[in-house]
Amino acid sequence: EVQLQASGGGLVQPGGSLRLSCARSGFVYDDYDIGWFRQAPGKLREWVAAISRNGDTFYADSAKGRFAISRDSTKNTVYLQMNFLRPEDTAVYSCAADPRAPVVGVHTNPDQYPYWGQGTLVTVSS
Repeated sequence: EVQLQASGGGLVQPGGSLRLSCARSGFVYDDYDIGWFRQAPGKLREWVAAISRNGDTFYADSAKGRFAISRDSTKNTVYLQMNFLRPEDTAVYSCAADPRAPVVGVHTNPDQYPYWGQGTLVTVSS
């Protein structure tokens, strides 16, 4: 059974940093692309970043230069390092697994990810 669990959220001041973790069980990362998504109150879920099964990384424009996604296979964990956080980054962040890689890149539509972990709340506020 594919299981994911996101953690690491919290309250941080603007300009601060957080590192989110996505722990997995029931599958190996080599067979799945892993995406991070977020959903702010009253807004649609949006794609933030992804790491492909080959280890290639991809970012939404809002995350480029500030966020970094990485994978530690020895710890069965994918990380999202978030720096220079802004109030508009406030959202529930969730990780998801996609077993069906597209021909190029990664899927950014959350509907393409069949496996989801419980989200973690990130609040950026002074």
